[in-house]
Amino acid sequence: MNSNAPRTSVDTLIIGAGITGLSAGYHLTKQGEHVIILEAEARVGGAVGSVMEAQWLRELGPNSLMQTQALAQLLSDLDLSAEIIEANPVAKKRFVAKNGHPVALPTNPLELLTTPLFNLGDLFHLAREPWIKPAKTEESIAEFVRRRLGTGFLDWAVDPFVSGVYAGDPKLLSVQAAIPKIYAMEQENGSLIRGGIARMKAAKANPAPITQPAKGKLLSFKRGLQTLTDALAQAITASGCGEIRLQSQSTRITPNADQTWQIHTEQGEQFSCKNLILTVPAAVAARLLAPIDAPLAEHLNQIEYPPVASVVMGFDRDKVAHPLDGFGLLIPSKEHKQTLGVLFSSTLFPDRTPQGKVMLTAFIGGRQKPQAAEGTDDEILMRVLRDLSPLLGIQGQPEFLRIQPWPRAIPQYELGHLSLIEKIDARVAHFSNLHLAGNWRAGIAVGDCLINGENLAKKMPRVDR
Repeated sequence: MNSNAPRTSVDTLIIGAGITGLSAGYHLTKQGEHVIILEAEARVGGAVGSVMEAQWLRELGPNSLMQTQALAQLLSDLDLSAEIIEANPVAKKRFVAKNGHPVALPTNPLELLTTPLFNLGDLFHLAREPWIKPAKTEESIAEFVRRRLGTGFLDWAVDPFVSGVYAGDPKLLSVQAAIPKIYAMEQENGSLIRGGIARMKAAKANPAPITQPAKGKLLSFKRGLQTLTDALAQAITASGCGEIRLQSQSTRITPNADQTWQIHTEQGEQFSCKNLILTVPAAVAARLLAPIDAPLAEHLNQIEYPPVASVVMGFDRDKVAHPLDGFGLLIPSKEHKQTLGVLFSSTLFPDRTPQGKVMLTAFIGGRQKPQAAEGTDDEILMRVLRDLSPLLGIQGQPEFLRIQPWPRAIPQYELGHLSLIEKIDARVAHFSNLHLAGNWRAGIAVGDCLINGENLAKKMPRVDR
C-alpha cells in the first residue's frame, strides 16, 4: 500500500472547520488522535475571517475576543502571544441611540443618576430589585428584565445589547439559554444587585495572580481574528495526526453495523471513521441526519438563524463628525431603525485603515428586521447611511465599502431552547460515536466555541489501535 496515499479511514472525522471544529481537532490531535476535518468552503474559520485590501483590514464576522485564562494558555501554546493587540482603552465607552442622538452608557453610579437614558421611575424600579423574588418558570429576556429592572432598562440598555450580540428579539430569547450567567445570579443570590456585590467581594478576597491575564479585556491580532483560526489549522496539520480537506462538502453519512461511520462528499470521496463529529450549523446537520433520523433533523431545523449583513465603510476622518471615542453605537428597537448597531472599528484596534481614514462596521437585519439584510449592496448601504448619517454626522458616501451577507447568521436561543437541546441529545444518544457541537448550543461567542471544542475533545472516547 502506498504510504503517501491520502488517508480515508480515521479515528475521528469532523465535518466543519469553523472555530468549534478547529478547536476540537486541535485538542484531539494533541492527544494523539488521528483526525480528518472536512470543510465545504475554500478556507477554514467559518464566520471568522479577516481580509486586508489596500491598507483596509476588515473582519467578515466577529471582530474581537474576550480575554480569559484559558484563551491566554491557548494563544501561548499556538505561539501567538506576540501577535495579540488589545483594544483601545476608550472602547470601554459604549453609545446607545436615544431620540436620534448617541448617548454614552453609564459606567458608574453617578453617571447612572444623571444619564438621559433612564428616568426617575426606572431608578426607583432598580432600587427595588433586591427585593424582587426569582421566577419559577422560563422567561424571555424581555420578561426577566422588565420584572427585575423595569421597562426603561429593557428599552435602552438590554434591547440594544441583545441586538448587538444575538441580532435577536428579547421577547423571544430565553434568559436561561441566552444569558445563563445572569439567570444563575438571580437563582443563586435572589437578586442581580446582591449577586454582583457577592462576586466583587469574592474577587477582592481571592485576587487573581499578577501573571494571570485581565479577564474581560477585548483583543484581536495584528492581522485580524483569522490569525487564530489559521494557527489552529496549521497546528492540526503539523501535528502529524490531522488533515483538513477544503472544498469537501459532505453529502451523506451512514452508520455501519460495526459502529463506524461512512461519509460521502460531493467530490466523490468516501471516508470511514470510528467517531463522527458535526460542528456545522444546525440546518446543515439536519440535512445530513434527516435520512437516518427524521425527528432529530426536525429538532435541529427548529433553531432559528436570522439573516444579517455586515457593512464595512471607510471614510476620511473629517467626513464623520462624531469623535468615535468608544467601542461603537447600538440602536434600540424604540428608535425604529433598521440598522442594529455599528462598531468604531478604526478606534477599537489600531492600524486598520490608511492614514487619516476611519472605518465603521455596521450590522443590519436580524430577528426583528430580517428583510433589512436583503437586497443589493446599494440598497443595504442606503438603509445603513439613512440610519447612521444623522447619528454620527456622516457626510456623503464611503470611499471604501464591503458588504458581507450572512443569510443564516446567528443561532437564536429562544424560549424552549434548552428543552430542544435535551431532545436533540436524546436522539443523538441512539447512535454510537456521534457528536453534535457548534454555536447553536452552549454559547455563540468565539470564546464559547473554543471551550466547547476543547471540552468535546476531552470527553471523546479513545480509539484503540
